[in-house]
Amino acid sequence: MIVVTGATGNIGRTLVPLLAEAGEEVVAVSRQPQPAGLRAGVRYAQADVGDAASMRPVLDGADAFFVLLGGELNGHGESAKALLDAAEAAGVKRVVLLSSQISSTRPEALSHTRLREFEAAVRESRPDFTILRPGGFASNAFAWAESVRTKRTVFAPFGDVALPVIDPADIAGVAAAALREDGHAGRTYDLTGPEAISPRWQAAVISKALGEAVTFVELSREDAHAHMAQFMPEEVIGGTLDVLGVPLSAEREISPDVESVLHRPAKSFGDWVARNLPAFR
Repeated sequence: MIVVTGATGNIGRTLVPLLAEAGEEVVAVSRQPQPAGLRAGVRYAQADVGDAASMRPVLDGADAFFVLLGGELNGHGESAKALLDAAEAAGVKRVVLLSSQISSTRPEALSHTRLREFEAAVRESRPDFTILRPGGFASNAFAWAESVRTKRTVFAPFGDVALPVIDPADIAGVAAAALREDGHAGRTYDLTGPEAISPRWQAAVISKALGEAVTFVELSREDAHAHMAQFMPEEVIGGTLDVLGVPLSAEREISPDVESVLHRPAKSFGDWVARNLPAFR
């Protein structure tokens, strides 16, 4: 049995069916009530990964555990050790943690303190572990969906700074492999897309897929900050803008890890757009 937290999110909603289609018994965990459209045969549990007591009955009898943090990133919830102790007591043999590239490239980033705590805890735990460190998500482009639909315009800062954004479906694919297969224990995978692509070029990809002109408007850092403050904690905004505007060399690098695990090239931003085009129409 495989327990997947964050099951209704960007990665979980792809990971859960991937595992189920492979014949695995899956428990999909979220803090929200059971979503509509859950795949037949998948068991749902409402629990909080930041509350070890709520996770204990969910983990009972599980062989593998996918850990995705949500509100816990802001320092809420019990210690990482409490959750991993509960997993070990339940008999879990394999833990896969979704971390972030920034955990390693910017160790001083306060926004990622919680992830670094979890990374350290899984390395010290008894179950086998795999850590996934993705860079920026291609799905962050959903933030432009309304302005593309209504104005055929993309508003973003740092228009010509290119980063190798990753399709969340590839993160789910690597997670599924690490949860099901031998050979990933003790590994940390840096996950990126196959090419660096700037916001201006992402807008051009969306434009081509739509078959209509999409205008790119570059925001100042100050305007971008004001916009992000509407939905992002203040302590996260500065670091996010630093990564987008002045990325470190390690944050620009294209990692081979997706291809080495999945035995195929990582999906491009264009692949992601093609699957999600209705959001921009």
